Amino acid sequence: QVQLVESGGGLVQAGGSLRLSCAASGRTFSSYFISWFRQAPGKEREFVATISGSGNNAWYGDSGKGRFTISRDNVKNTVYLQMNSLKPEDTAVYSCAAAAWLGSIPATLADLRRYNYWGQGTQVTVSS
Repeated sequence: QVQLVESGGGLVQAGGSLRLSCAASGRTFSSYFISWFRQAPGKEREFVATISGSGNNAWYGDSGKGRFTISRDNVKNTVYLQMNSLKPEDTAVYSCAAAAWLGSIPATLADLRRYNYWGQGTQVTVSS
């Protein structure tokens, strides 16, 4: 069983930065892929980034490439999403999710059915 709790969201001006955290419980945290997703009002949930259990591999969706960086600290059982050069269109609820196995990456990264555990989400609002 893994429980995920996000934090670090808030209100920021366009061009600013935020660092989101996803804190996990459970002794097997390092065996899970951890991904960030986001969902804006009226839109479908969108894949943002994934990091492997070891932290050696990361993958990004188109929305965050070049601006977002995912990392993890397996001692602290925490995954981070550093978001720079934020835009108003980045406004959304950001959630982290854990998957024990993702199969044929990168095709499966956005498949919500592969994720075993989800956090409640943290709101990010970027003003223009």
